[in-house]
Amino acid sequence: MLGNFVYENPTKIIFGKDSMAALSEELKKYGDKVQLIYGGGSIKKNGIYEQVLKALSDAGKTVVEDAGVMPNPTIEKLRDGIQIARDNDVDFLLAVGGGSCVDCAKAVAISVHCDEDPWQKYFVDFEEPDCEILPVGSVLTMVGTGSEMNGGSVISNHETAIKSGHVFGVDVFPKFAVMNPEFTYSVPQYQMVAGIYDIMNHIMEQYFSGDDDCASDYIMEGLMRSVINSARVAVADPKNYEARSNLMWDATWALNTFVSKGKPTDWEIHMLGQAISAHTDATHGMTLAAVTLPYYKHIMRFGVDKFVRFARNVWDVRLNHATDEEVALAGLQKLEEWMREIGLVMNITELGCDESMLEALADSTFVMTGGYHPLSREEIIEIFRASL
Repeated sequence: MLGNFVYENPTKIIFGKDSMAALSEELKKYGDKVQLIYGGGSIKKNGIYEQVLKALSDAGKTVVEDAGVMPNPTIEKLRDGIQIARDNDVDFLLAVGGGSCVDCAKAVAISVHCDEDPWQKYFVDFEEPDCEILPVGSVLTMVGTGSEMNGGSVISNHETAIKSGHVFGVDVFPKFAVMNPEFTYSVPQYQMVAGIYDIMNHIMEQYFSGDDDCASDYIMEGLMRSVINSARVAVADPKNYEARSNLMWDATWALNTFVSKGKPTDWEIHMLGQAISAHTDATHGMTLAAVTLPYYKHIMRFGVDKFVRFARNVWDVRLNHATDEEVALAGLQKLEEWMREIGLVMNITELGCDESMLEALADSTFVMTGGYHPLSREEIIEIFRASL
């Protein structure tokens, strides 16, 4: 295992069917005014909203609401949240929902006491916060992003056609995350499957990098096998608690910075997918799925040994007298079969893209350097074209 690193993760996880019982006591550790950040109102239909309000009341909190966080939260929504926090002098941000709500809460947390434009400072110039950061907590209702236990925040700017993510330090990590797998039961199957693939892709983005014998790779192989198995069960039986709890925990460990240690990490699939979302507002996990196979087939020759290992250790591919390339391609074929089996979108046409958009998509794509082969603009266009 190569490289030097520091690992620190301050987020407290409260996991399981009874996890909400702890929310009130956790809230008592923070200030009196709480900004409740949530999405389109589904938590009011499934009863989670009432449970959260009761916990806030039991903790003696004054609550101001910040509803309407959309998938792929926008800079306009972030600015609304900042204004609510400033107008009400809030002390704490509680995100109730999926990764978009948690991402938005973290972006508000670093912007309330910042005098500069948050989009330019954090999501264009990628500067770190140099002001007071409000504490954030979360009640998770959808899994995939891992935002409940990391410092990442992704914001979309439709005016510039850019969807940009910034991974901040531990001061921005949520202070706690309440994680009841039963809360994910009401998520529509399309969103559930998209979240499942987000988990899988987070792991692969980190796995397909580096060429040393890294302990993190062994951990990631186990996580991927868990995601593959649990996804099959959850698609067949969405209320299977064991499968949904495994997926919730897989999502957290996929992106809580643990398995990235000692790895350069890739993230180019996320850049391609975020460009699609910036232009179409398509669901994040589906954008990743639509470009995965063209991207991996393009870069496979630059890191064939890891693709062979992926085929053998994750998919149990056993081919006699086969070349490394044949084994690697067999692993990608197994990946494709699983993706189709669980119902993922496999092309960007279905997400609203066409040939006329390829150059604009390329213009919106950041190029990463941690994977096996940094892409040229021409290669990005080629991959998008192969994804149509």
